[in-house]
Amino acid sequence: MVGHMISGSDGGWEDGGDTGFTAGGTAPVLRDACRSVGLDPAGAELLRLGSNAVYRLVSEPVIVRIARDRAVLPEMERAVNVARWLEQSHFPAARVPQDTAQPVVVGGRVVTFWESVQEREEYATVGELADLLKRLHWLEEPESVGLPYFDPHAKLASSLAGLDGISDRDREFLEGRAAELAKEYDRLDFVLPFGMIHGDANIGNVLRHRDGHAVLIDLDGLALAPREWDLILTAIYYERYGWHTREEYAEFVHRYGFDLMNWPGYDTLADLRELMMVAWIGHQVTTSERFAAEFQKRMHSLRTGEGRDTWGAF
Repeated sequence: MVGHMISGSDGGWEDGGDTGFTAGGTAPVLRDACRSVGLDPAGAELLRLGSNAVYRLVSEPVIVRIARDRAVLPEMERAVNVARWLEQSHFPAARVPQDTAQPVVVGGRVVTFWESVQEREEYATVGELADLLKRLHWLEEPESVGLPYFDPHAKLASSLAGLDGISDRDREFLEGRAAELAKEYDRLDFVLPFGMIHGDANIGNVLRHRDGHAVLIDLDGLALAPREWDLILTAIYYERYGWHTREEYAEFVHRYGFDLMNWPGYDTLADLRELMMVAWIGHQVTTSERFAAEFQKRMHSLRTGEGRDTWGAF
């Protein structure tokens, strides 16, 4: 099973033109943001640098996320409110420090603070992901949380519009495929109840807490949508890419109680979610030869239907 490398599947992207979003550029933001809420940033460890710069403090068990794009401020305000509501609901999810007013904006960056799940990243199991999703889908969110309706067409169109580093030929293919899938999606007959979803439900977003239980993280994308959306990534990670074993997927189905692959709309939903994943890779092509090669491999698969089992997990 692939662990933390299964990420970036949500169709988000990085702004490659933002030259200030580096380890050196985010360090002063970290320092000022921490001091504004009474935290000590000395010795903080940079865990990753992508759409967010993610730091682990050594002074306290706190994770600091610095978002690249200031436009995500409303989204992060909602994520903090969602985290507080989930804690009140006794749902095992990422927590925010109780006495910290956030988000804060420093130097045009949106900064949020999260309790550290444990001192190192350890991922839970596919079966535990199913348990968490089943439990999440039973919750009824308060109107005060203000969850948006999930619009896959708008999300994909926005991602494709920002693709600057790929060829016109590839862009035209992706846009044409998106238009075809939009028509197919609008004809789908969903069978699971409509309601709250996580939005990027995959094994990379389920961590093992230091006390042993599984915790759902990455609360930015909670929305209202057909629940099938929260099952599709685990299904295609198994069926298309081989990132999960047959036994893992069977455990997921058993514990959630529904096999998405038996639903007639599976292929359409899988193709749409896959297109979002390819677009995400497309936004990374200018950052390294590895991403550029992976993008071309995935474009070949979209055009020919072959080679999906060779895709790398990021």
